[in-house]
Amino acid sequence: MDTSANEIVTEIPNFIRIFKDGTFHRLHVANIVPAGTDPTTAVESKDIIFSPENNIFARIYIPPNKTSDHKSNRLPLLIFYHGGGFCIESARSSLYHNFLNLVVSESNVVAVSVDYRLAPEFPLPVAYKDSWDAIKWVGKHVDGNGPESWLNEYADFKNVFLAGDSAGGNITQHMGIQVGSGCPDGLEFKGAILLHPYFWGKERIGNESKWIESGMVKNLDDMWAIANPGSSGLDDPLINPEMDPRIANMVCSRILVCVAGDDFMRDRDWNYTKLIKKSGWNGDLEVFEDLGEEHVFFLNKPDSANACALRTRICNFINKV
Repeated sequence: MDTSANEIVTEIPNFIRIFKDGTFHRLHVANIVPAGTDPTTAVESKDIIFSPENNIFARIYIPPNKTSDHKSNRLPLLIFYHGGGFCIESARSSLYHNFLNLVVSESNVVAVSVDYRLAPEFPLPVAYKDSWDAIKWVGKHVDGNGPESWLNEYADFKNVFLAGDSAGGNITQHMGIQVGSGCPDGLEFKGAILLHPYFWGKERIGNESKWIESGMVKNLDDMWAIANPGSSGLDDPLINPEMDPRIANMVCSRILVCVAGDDFMRDRDWNYTKLIKKSGWNGDLEVFEDLGEEHVFFLNKPDSANACALRTRICNFINKV
């Protein structure tokens, strides 16, 4: 028997293990929770298939303070993309479900949390395609006759926001660019919210070199290779916005970027804000840094002062406070 097939060729600790024969084992498995009414916030949620051909769903959220069928009282619509390096996590994950219950309650928005297909089974650009299909599906509701009643009744399609964390922040950036090239009729995108977005590159910038010894730099290099094996490398425009000539095409007039002070991608995220300013993009950019916090801390420590402050920033950004 050939045991070499079971040889590990790539392993990212607590993330994923890839074997020589191409099989893999996710070392992080999302804690899946059902949709329903959240007992703490009274936010309601349900799962809806938006791509029957690929069996892809979104989890839809509505806040308790909603008014049905009154256009003047329609609520902002937040289209959200979860993180996980394009390889792990889910819209059904307890981390994202709890986070969105809080965001929907505190910001008084309707949310569509997209469950795109994951690598390595579905390498990029599949996640981008699924994310775009979700936007097109949302666009089917602008006349009030779409397949999902909650969107027909409560969402304001002229007040739409894109948002995501980590890999979802990367997706948010690319969906904003794609919307700028051809927005579904009737949707008006007001802002994009990038929470600790996953951007990277071949050359180290800022203080990124300090993460080499810990292995984090190699992990991030490997993560991109797993997510997008057909890419041109770490300077692919999909992962390195410095190489993307389309960066100025973000359709949103406002962008909120949240950075964590002890995040291995801190300098990359700050560099993104500089690139946006220099690109010729004509809009308002807000940047906040939570000193001493790690990557996506707000998911793991939702009750912390900084996590509460971050959600308040989201609320103020959406509601223009």
